[in-house]
Amino acid sequence: MSVPLKVYIIAGEPSGDKLGGALMAGLKTLKPVEFQGIGGPLMQAQGLRSLFDMADLSVMGLLEVLPRVPKLLKRVKQTVAAVVAAKPDVLITIDSPDFCLRVAGKVRDVLPDLKVAHYVAPSVWAWRPERAEKMARHVDHVLALLPFEPPLMQAAGMSCDFVGHPVVAEPQPEAAALLAMAQELDFQPDKERLICLLPGSRKGEIRRLLPLFQTVSTNLQDDLPALRFVLPMSGAVAADVRHQTAHWQKPPLLLDPAGFTPEQAEARKRAVFGLSHAALATSGTVALELAAAECPMVVAYKANYLTTRMVKKLAQIDTANLINIVTDSRVVPEFLFENCTVGKITPAMHSLIQAPEGQRAACRKTMQALGAGGENPGLRAARSVLDFLG
Repeated sequence: MSVPLKVYIIAGEPSGDKLGGALMAGLKTLKPVEFQGIGGPLMQAQGLRSLFDMADLSVMGLLEVLPRVPKLLKRVKQTVAAVVAAKPDVLITIDSPDFCLRVAGKVRDVLPDLKVAHYVAPSVWAWRPERAEKMARHVDHVLALLPFEPPLMQAAGMSCDFVGHPVVAEPQPEAAALLAMAQELDFQPDKERLICLLPGSRKGEIRRLLPLFQTVSTNLQDDLPALRFVLPMSGAVAADVRHQTAHWQKPPLLLDPAGFTPEQAEARKRAVFGLSHAALATSGTVALELAAAECPMVVAYKANYLTTRMVKKLAQIDTANLINIVTDSRVVPEFLFENCTVGKITPAMHSLIQAPEGQRAACRKTMQALGAGGENPGLRAARSVLDFLG
């Protein structure tokens, strides 16, 4: 019997948990593996016992991070000690570069020969191109989600493979699943239009965006007949969402992942996306999940003043949406930072609801570019890791 590969794997937020779960599943099909690390429900479903709650790391924005610095530094120290004690064959870090690369650097100080792979290339084509060179000090190999990223990582001194995005391999709901979800929501597709609200998976995003989403949805209900709103919740912020929506005059339908396995919760969310006529979503990976369901969207995002100034100063491109980037278009309306206002988002949503067809071709093109129709991206990522390890 072959000796198991010892993998220490770290993810810091739900999008990374999804990537990690797919990678772990791929590795398990190719080789006996022992996992240790940090992850959420999808990685735990693959057999990981998380060192601590991944939600401790799910924080974004300068002002949000500052009060959490002592706890984050404690988590860095705890994680470094755990990796060093585990003496794995490989350390795999997933996105969350502020935490993951700090851990990788400190681990390499103690274990200089440890091989390190990072999943998700830094978007140096979007902002802060120097990040690739900085990452190369601690990382040997990169798993890239976008087909044009490997040369950028290789130029910085790391090996890199395009592995695609796991979202392209997620099964889309069949007619029976859509019907069951419509019945659960008491939604009548022939008489109503379902609008999906996706304010984010972090507490700061919920605090900043949900009140804005409330006003937009109220405006739309006043202008357009027969609209229903549904809000799929992330488990980490479900209590915050319930608290904030309790006083809405017309509360949205809330889709709670509690009581379901991670796979069931994801399948239920995809069924909602499949039923939805359009979506108002925070900027991030959820845009790709909507694109996989061919659900048209408007994207919105707000940050605190310091984060806004920093991002705007360093940005290299004028869009943060992967559908727009991959298709070299601006088909998905984006309202970021100071443009994230009720007055701008409401008419954009109104227009999208009236004519949603224009985005669907761009959604299909994006999925093809990210590996749809090819080998499962989680398996491709696993092969890339094993090839890197030799």
